[in-house]
Order: sequence, then structure tokens, then C-alpha cells
Amino acid sequence: MPVLVMKFGGTSVANIDRIRRAAKRVGLEVAKGYDVIVIVSAMSGKTNELVGWVNEISPLHDAREYDAVVSAGENVTAGLMALTLQEMDIPARSWQGWQVPLKTNSAHSAARIESIPTDNINGRFAQGMRVAVVAGFQGISPEGRITTLGRGGSDTTAVAFAAAFDAERCDIYTDVDGVYTTDPRITSKARKLDKIAFEEMLELASLGAKVLQTRSVELAMRYNVKLRVLSSFEEPSDEAGTLVCAEEEIMESKVVSGIAYSRDEAKMTLISVADRPGIAAAIFGPLSEAGVNVDMIIQNIAEEGRTDMTFSCPTDQVLRAEKALREAKERGDINYHDLVADTNVAKVSAVGIGMRSQSGVAAKMFKTLSDEGINIKVIATSEIKISVLIDRKYMELAVQALHDAFELDKAA
Repeated sequence: MPVLVMKFGGTSVANIDRIRRAAKRVGLEVAKGYDVIVIVSAMSGKTNELVGWVNEISPLHDAREYDAVVSAGENVTAGLMALTLQEMDIPARSWQGWQVPLKTNSAHSAARIESIPTDNINGRFAQGMRVAVVAGFQGISPEGRITTLGRGGSDTTAVAFAAAFDAERCDIYTDVDGVYTTDPRITSKARKLDKIAFEEMLELASLGAKVLQTRSVELAMRYNVKLRVLSSFEEPSDEAGTLVCAEEEIMESKVVSGIAYSRDEAKMTLISVADRPGIAAAIFGPLSEAGVNVDMIIQNIAEEGRTDMTFSCPTDQVLRAEKALREAKERGDINYHDLVADTNVAKVSAVGIGMRSQSGVAAKMFKTLSDEGINIKVIATSEIKISVLIDRKYMELAVQALHDAFELDKAA
């Protein structure tokens, strides 16, 4: 029988009533003739509670024991979902990561999936099991220890299973009914997209849209797994949600598909850096080793052998960045006069595969912001994205103005 992967997030399985509601959706797909692999998250709030307990006991905890504790939330949901399906007379059983086994590396709390053997679950399907309920977010290391994939890892688990089992589709059930042109909380004109290309979704996810985890979209694009994002709180429909798919499957798309934003950005500037070959590596090497996620980078024109270097990073990584650069200066690896951090900025981005073939997008974006009196501090571009750093107080105004300028409330 064809295989379908269905993933239910924490809000979709937050209590017993919601688990029953999710199970009914699974039952509908079984009735259509699918063997179903259900990936479940922990019930809403449970992972945070478990993490809190770990930190309360041991702030500098053993990462292996951290994984053993925080993976428990998904195990509970998987067992409850399997029991619910059994009560509906649907042959189902729960699977923890090590039982599949979902094999990962040894990077506890941030593990990467290495392989998912299909023999165990396919063997049970052959024996009459119709639903495998798999605990998301977890796997097993080469040393035989439980590992977790990092927050949001259940999305990645779902896509990986869809790729491994050659599933017809991977449905991601959340508390939103699809992917929107921007955050509907910022502008009421935001429109749900019927389809979006993998590349666009990847950019939107990495730029702040929280509908899908970035790693899951990367995996879907690599293995060409069709993803559908839809709400677990709306009535089932074949037309519901947003399909994330290959660019070739989208007949006609707008030049810009969406406006993304990230509120918690910081702009950091190294003032008067000695300008010499290898200086960029000397700056960004230590930042990388310290785990600082650098995004936009600008180097000013050098004068008298010195230059300014500006980059952006998340606000919660500013202290880490300052420490890494200070230590690099003390070692003599870099020489700068001052390091200035501006933590009151936001990143706003326009994303669209149509930018490849149409000019004038940047000019339109910059003029729109100028007309609203919004000053641009930093600009970064890629083939299908233009991002700017602006004062945080203007973020919502910028999103609304750009959404209007590119007429995203209208279909292509």
C-alpha cells in the first residue's frame, strides 16, 4: 500500500481530546488505503517543563542525560496516540526512536540523522499493522544512547521518514492553516499560499517564518519530498493547507512570494580593523567556533590601512560574539579599536523565485522603505532574497508597506 507520513505538532496533541481529533484524521487516511507513519511531538508545553527540570537540577548538565529526559515527552504522546487508534479498531503501535531504529551521530541535543532502516516498520505493515506512531525528535547514537535532534526536530523526523519510505506525501499538522505571504498578526491582508517552492520556503524559514523548521525544508528539497502544511483544527480537505514542492510544479508565481521578518537581530561593528589579507577569516573563524550565527556582512572601504566590519547575528548571541572577538584581540589575531553592538534592529526580507528573471525588485523595496521614512542600515541579497536591517520600531510598518507594494494580497 502507498505510505503517507503525518506529523502532529505539540498544539495538535496538547490534550486527550486533541489526540483523539488527530487520530480521526489518521483514520480517514487509513480508510483511503494508506499505510500511515505518524510522527508526534510532545504535548504542548511538556518539553519546556522537562528542560526546566533538567536545568534546575544541573545547569551544566550531561547532554546524554538531558536527551534521556527531554525525549520522554514524545514517548508519552506516541503511546497515547497508538492507544487511541487501537480503540478505533485501527491496528497501530508506537515506536520510540531506538526501536525503528533512527540512527544519528553522537551530537547530543543537536544530533543529525544518518539513516532510517525500513525493515522493522515495513515488516509490521506486511503483518497487518496500518499505523506506525513514531516519537519525533529522537534517535539513537552509535554508542546506543538516546539522542535528540534539537528543538523543532519532529519536522525533520517526519521528512526523513517520508524520504526513507518513499512516501507519497508528508503532511505537517500545526496550529496554522498553511504558509502565508507574511505574518497575519502584522497585516490582515496576508494571504495563504496554495503552493510555494522549496527554495522560497527555505529562505522564509531561515529568515524568521516559524511554520517549518529549516532543516526539514532542506531535507525535503534534497529528497524531493512533497510537504503539505495544514491546520489540525480545520475540517479535512484535499485542497487544504499549503503544498511545498519543486519549482517546476508551480505554473505561475509572483516575483515576490512573501515578506519575512526577524525581530531579535543585532548589528555589530568592529571599528578600525587592520585591513590585511586574511582579516575576514581571523574575525569570522572565532565567531564560528563560538557558535555565533552570522548573517549579513559588510566591509567598508579601507582608509590608511584600516576598515570597519559590520555583521548581524541573533541578539541572544551578542555576548558570545563579544567574548570571542575580545579573546581573538587579546591573542593578537585581530586588531580593532572598538566593538559596537546595536541590539535594537530587526531584519525584514522579501523572498521570491521570480527575482531570478525580473529586475527592479531591490529598487522597489528600497523606494517603499524610503517613502515610509525608514532608514536601511545593512543590505544583503541572494538570488531569490533581499534582506535589510532597520530600526526595530519600524519593523511592522516595513512589513505592511512591502506587502502592499508587492501586492501580495492578490493571487498571481
